[in-house]
Amino acid sequence: MAVGVFDLFSIGIGPSSSHTVGPMRAAAVFAEELKAARDLEKVASLRVDLYGSLAATGHGHGTMTAILLGLEGFHPELILPEEVEERLATIAETGTLQLAGAVALPYAVQDMILRPLTILPRHTNGMTFTVSDADGEVLHTATFFSVGGGFIVREGEEDAALKELDESKKELPLPFRTAAELLGRCQSKGLSIGEIMFVNERASRTEAEIRDGLLHIYSVMEGCVEVSLKREGLLPGGLKVRRRAPDWHERLMKENRGQDPDYRDPKYWQEWVNLIALAVNEENASGGRVVTAPTNGAAGIIPAVLYYALHFAPGMDKASQADRDDVVVKFLLTAGAIGVLYKEQASISGAEVGCQGEVGSASSMAAAGLAEVMGGTPQQVENAAEIAMEHNLGLTCDPIGGLVQIPCIERNAIAAAKAINAAKMALWGDGTHRVSLDEVIVTMRETGRDMSSKYKETAMGGLAVNVVEC
Repeated sequence: MAVGVFDLFSIGIGPSSSHTVGPMRAAAVFAEELKAARDLEKVASLRVDLYGSLAATGHGHGTMTAILLGLEGFHPELILPEEVEERLATIAETGTLQLAGAVALPYAVQDMILRPLTILPRHTNGMTFTVSDADGEVLHTATFFSVGGGFIVREGEEDAALKELDESKKELPLPFRTAAELLGRCQSKGLSIGEIMFVNERASRTEAEIRDGLLHIYSVMEGCVEVSLKREGLLPGGLKVRRRAPDWHERLMKENRGQDPDYRDPKYWQEWVNLIALAVNEENASGGRVVTAPTNGAAGIIPAVLYYALHFAPGMDKASQADRDDVVVKFLLTAGAIGVLYKEQASISGAEVGCQGEVGSASSMAAAGLAEVMGGTPQQVENAAEIAMEHNLGLTCDPIGGLVQIPCIERNAIAAAKAINAAKMALWGDGTHRVSLDEVIVTMRETGRDMSSKYKETAMGGLAVNVVEC
């Protein structure tokens, strides 16, 4: 199917869409295939091989535990954090997993085979699942790639997937692959970028389903912040990173000085944006429930900028709930349209193009969404997206300890501020600019291709090796 807004904004668990959500999804698909083929009762042994970045930073990203849950039949968009804790505790205690929820197999994290220096041709995030019978005969095997944002591709089906994508796009009322095509659609139809995306989404959903679905996505973002603000202490993983969001929230609420609890002093807009970004990514680092936007590692940027739009944009202090809902829908549709451009022309995988593909894409998407809800023309919206990405080019992915904590959490807050500034700069212009969004996207892709692998989510370069973990 053509990439849509609900593909880019999907609900999952932290800390990583490519290293947690994607592998869980792939493992669940494999388990379902075994069940459908009626091979489960013959299974006597299981083998899981992890390659490249999945093997190099899998422990810090929760890859192995996510795969165990997927093999049990759990899906990232449905499993709850409490279920994660319960099942993983049981597997660790017994050393046994329930394959497809039906067959008990002695298998745990330590049984997985890690090949960090072996990069499969399609993508660095490769994984192979193999099950055999009591005689050692292979019953079923499959290799998957987690290509960013929770998306997975099966080995051998890459060309078919691309063909299916092209065919499904032909069924869209207003298909586009480049920003130039998107702007052309806007001009010929007299629609905004968000409206173009809305028309395309209507090809597979009703208007009510689109609206309700996007409002639900934002409610999960809000819920993520609420849960995060109730947590205190240190983040898991051994780096001893202190949660800052609860203390920052308490301090900001004190600045209200007796005002309505919903009041937000414009003087502190930056602090509120920082808070939301930090809260979301601290929850992600805890393995909590988040929305990929478009990835888990960049999950705090769009909620933070959307928070700015709802609380600090001109006129929002007097807006009705219906008006606020309209802002959420318009923002996410516009951001989704820009996300499609990155997903189809380049990559949103940190393991493939560095953090410019995750945080950079999210910042670009957020800038576009904000520019649209603040009244920008399609040209100004495209300009906002271009500015935001232009100044995230070359951003490396070098997480300390392979954990989605340093520099990831603060990086979301910084990128949210960049998105807001990019939108404001674009809105002060008339939409004409020297560098196009398409040129920047191509540059991002080429920069990622040229970037050394040690700066692409392998924990082999940058901060990951120059900062002592403990």
